Amino acid sequence: MKTKLLIFGVTGDLSRRKLLPALRTIVSSNLVPELHITGISRRQIDGQQLLAGYPELVPLMDFFTMDMTDPQEFLRLKQQVQLQPDEQLVVYLSVPPKAGTAITDALGEAGLNTPNVKILFEKPFGVDLASAQDMIARTGRYFDEAQLYRIDHYLAKEMAQNIIALRSGNALFSHIWNDSAIDAIDVIASESIDIEGRADFYEQTGALRDLVQGHLMQLLALSLMEIPRDFAWSDVPRLRLRALQQLQPASISTTVRGQYEGYKDEVANPSSQVETFVKVGLRTTDPALKHIAISLVTGKALAEKKTQIRVHLRKKDAKQSGCIIFNIQPDEGITIELFVKKPGLTREFARHQLSYRYPEQAVLPDAYEQVLVDAIAGHKNLFTSGDEVLESWRILQPLLDGWAQGEGQLVSYAKGTALETL
Repeated sequence: MKTKLLIFGVTGDLSRRKLLPALRTIVSSNLVPELHITGISRRQIDGQQLLAGYPELVPLMDFFTMDMTDPQEFLRLKQQVQLQPDEQLVVYLSVPPKAGTAITDALGEAGLNTPNVKILFEKPFGVDLASAQDMIARTGRYFDEAQLYRIDHYLAKEMAQNIIALRSGNALFSHIWNDSAIDAIDVIASESIDIEGRADFYEQTGALRDLVQGHLMQLLALSLMEIPRDFAWSDVPRLRLRALQQLQPASISTTVRGQYEGYKDEVANPSSQVETFVKVGLRTTDPALKHIAISLVTGKALAEKKTQIRVHLRKKDAKQSGCIIFNIQPDEGITIELFVKKPGLTREFARHQLSYRYPEQAVLPDAYEQVLVDAIAGHKNLFTSGDEVLESWRILQPLLDGWAQGEGQLVSYAKGTALETL
């Protein structure tokens, strides 16, 4: 089947940094044999300049300039596309969320919503439960859920996909994945950078909305979900959803919220209460996992950059070692902490790490390559369903409500603080 790909916001930062490089690799590898790309922008596009360094895309790509706020322009776009019954149209919305929702409305009103049309969205999917419900209801006016692909690029990372394989394909893990053996699960996204001048964005967002609601909640769902039978990847979204449904709502009393020193000056708001660090404690009602302490942790201006899932095993005494670490980034792989005897004549012991890293010569696909290839092929297991979005907001909404009422202390921390000390 021939694929026609429309990229709204083709001249934007995401398109230049991620989409065009990913498409170059896809085309060079012939992963999508019949592909035509149309880049859409509000302003006239210098295609030669935009595609400098992407010669593979030049014969496959054209450009379309339009006013994205004018419904009549979408009728003109429909004429340009000339979608045939034996073709599919994949629409990538590389635009701000409000613009994306308006574009989906306009596409639907123009009749570009037939079953062979797919829409790819970037996060955020709402800023709270009510706005997410409204966004999902609006897109549902013209498009079925099967046509909607909500992108969480963490799910497309190789190690995130490998969590299911490691849990199900290795007796070492499959036999201990319960609260008799596991004491705690921490999902961590620590960043060493600060907000880097994005004051307006971060003042409207904060750490909870930026990373916890999407990326970390999805990694947690992969950690808690039941393993699909016979590696049926198509069952993964349903099982992730069930894992989220079993999580109890978050509580102010089990949440730590922080802001790094100097943030108020950076955003020129001396009264800012926006969190740059948050640690959310959760519990699940899953009978096999209900005694596991769960935490989702993220923060900016911390000591190091890392994204991990840390599975802490129960110990008979404090001297025992017992932690399984899934490294999502920067070095994808898995680490198991071991307690071993030191070499020599003494009976001294020490902690060591048994690690697997992808070989240096292994070329891991970029997350956006995976996203595009899977969406074109119709594989939805790496995309977030509308129900998953709503469940994530259900869990976190009590925190937003409490903070809005002035509940919960906002602790201050110095830049470069170790995550473990907060």
